[in-house]
Amino acid sequence: MAPLKAAILIVSTTAANDPSTDAAEAALRTVFDHDGGGRWDVTEAKIVADVTADIQRQILLWTDNADPVNLVLTTGGTGFAVADHTPEAVSVLLHKQAPGLVHAMLASSLAVTPFAMMSRPVAGVRNRSVVITLPGSPKGARENLQAVIKTLPHACQQAAGADSRSLHAGGTKKLEQDAGLGSPAQQQPPHTLTHHHHSHHAHHVCTHGHSHGHAPLVRHTQPLSNDPSLGPTRRQRASPYPMLPVSDALALIRQHTPSPAVTACKVSPSLTGLVLAEDVRAPEPVPAFRASIVDGYAVVVPPGGDMRGVYPVVTVSHAAPLGGGPDAGGGGGGGGGDDSRSTLKMGEIARITTGAPLPGGATSVIMVEDTRLVSMTEDEKEEKEVEILAQGVKEGENIREVGSDVEKGALILRKGERVSAVGGEVGLLASVGVREVKAYRPPVVGVLSTGDEIVEHDREGGLRLGEVRDTNRPGLIAAARDWGYEVVDLGIAKDQAGSLEEVLRDALRRVDLVITTGGVSMGELDLLKPTIERALGGTIHFGRVAMKPGKPTTFATVPVKNDAGERVPKVIFSLPGNPASALVTFHLFVLPSLRQMSGIDPPELPRVPVALAHDFPLDKARPEYHRAVVSVGTDGVLSATSTGGQRSSKVGSMKGANALLCMPSGAEPLRKGSKVEALLMGPLHSGV
Repeated sequence: MAPLKAAILIVSTTAANDPSTDAAEAALRTVFDHDGGGRWDVTEAKIVADVTADIQRQILLWTDNADPVNLVLTTGGTGFAVADHTPEAVSVLLHKQAPGLVHAMLASSLAVTPFAMMSRPVAGVRNRSVVITLPGSPKGARENLQAVIKTLPHACQQAAGADSRSLHAGGTKKLEQDAGLGSPAQQQPPHTLTHHHHSHHAHHVCTHGHSHGHAPLVRHTQPLSNDPSLGPTRRQRASPYPMLPVSDALALIRQHTPSPAVTACKVSPSLTGLVLAEDVRAPEPVPAFRASIVDGYAVVVPPGGDMRGVYPVVTVSHAAPLGGGPDAGGGGGGGGGDDSRSTLKMGEIARITTGAPLPGGATSVIMVEDTRLVSMTEDEKEEKEVEILAQGVKEGENIREVGSDVEKGALILRKGERVSAVGGEVGLLASVGVREVKAYRPPVVGVLSTGDEIVEHDREGGLRLGEVRDTNRPGLIAAARDWGYEVVDLGIAKDQAGSLEEVLRDALRRVDLVITTGGVSMGELDLLKPTIERALGGTIHFGRVAMKPGKPTTFATVPVKNDAGERVPKVIFSLPGNPASALVTFHLFVLPSLRQMSGIDPPELPRVPVALAHDFPLDKARPEYHRAVVSVGTDGVLSATSTGGQRSSKVGSMKGANALLCMPSGAEPLRKGSKVEALLMGPLHSGV
């Protein structure tokens, strides 16, 4: 059996500044080595300061990925000191509580000292990982881990999805025997327990339920959102969702965005913008016959290449199929007979047009500019004799050989290549006779506005007190369509839980990705998060982002049955209600998800370095995505000019913008000429 993976997180501002002061990691590794029964591999250890966001970020990196660790241990920050935040930081991340593990650690410590009651342990499960908080002292951390380590393999296997029936075969006695444990009466507390036990996150962990496959389906995550049924007095006063950096939010979007769907598409201009889902090889060569690349005369070059002289014109070859039908052989008739069957002899020439097939035996083509008409036929409609003025002629001149442009079987387009609007890819496919290709189907987008105060933007008459015209829906629909996506207008949903649930259920049956605006803050009528988690059974992957504008941006997936009866994930982006925030977060978060579902890699908008054309103010607390116009000057330098006031409600700040400037937080402005990164939303402007 492969070893279980464990990760250790040292929570200590002191150790973060000077890692040499930490002794807890070594103490815990010793427990794994001596008491772990050879079943553990400590794959990572990190140190973070006593900062809630840093603690949460590192745990999410270990637990929220395709290959999570089985066990996360934190040590430190679990006491009563002002800076001790670890239990609170961890508890909101857990999907299941494990009070049994907490009890075992406390009971073991209390057998040594009454001061163990001052410990605040937390244990539980997030996704497929067990998470336990331990005291900051090396002895306390070691002894708490010793109290539970022999039962942890069983807990981790269950959390990772192992079959409970198989795990519990043989009953409790066998479980105890496999873990190297006696009965509770026979167990002794660890021999080196200490009274210094300030630790442990007191929330969700894996319980030891003996489900044997007969229980009803249950959800695997616990909602963090408000329960609307409890009323405003019981709602949370601060968001339970960790504040993630933009980079972490984008990583979660990449991880949880569904894979692109493959579809068969006819080769036509409608392929523009699609990404190929397979390699494409040429089923036939281009050209398919030896063809002239000029208007002139096909000849048989004599030794030495001196073609000067007068020659009879014995045949004509036009760039048209023989007989004009689709099944006619290559070569055109006229004036000289069937050139597809005739063989040109030395001393004869054939008039030929650009792209026409060469008569048999021809070895070169002389341009018409290197000839002179000598005589015509009696009806004066055809050339009879032509003088050639060229010498030093070589075989193969002015001829496109079979497959010289594209060989049969050649790889012409690769999987993952995008069909551009320039037309080259469609033209290439058409040239080799490809009629159909496999491509990734672009997702269908639904756009929904929410709020009792929202009215249609084009409603006649003035606004009543409290009413707001819907600017988000038209703006987002326009943006999504401009990027090439089919959009379904989902209208406006009122702030009523049941109504919102029905609208979203209907939308998720019709589209691949839903964009909502409004209802994602902490008000009593902000129902998006509770509806997604509690009514739709969805998972909110992040609910807050450290940025301006757009802090409450929410990304979630909801399982929905497809036509085959299989549950597939559908995506919901709940964007802030302020218009500028909605458009900024669309380009920053929603568009990468749409592009990833379309097979585009990389999915994010292109980033370019730009110079600031003037001083830019900074937000003191959060990085800001400043709306700007980026122009290229005559010197080739890219410069950025602000669109003006950047208030999140000011949709005019997006007017004319072709870029989002990635501005850091800071107390002082960034001065003119400073370099920053810009996310390009549109084509560059030309400077003066």
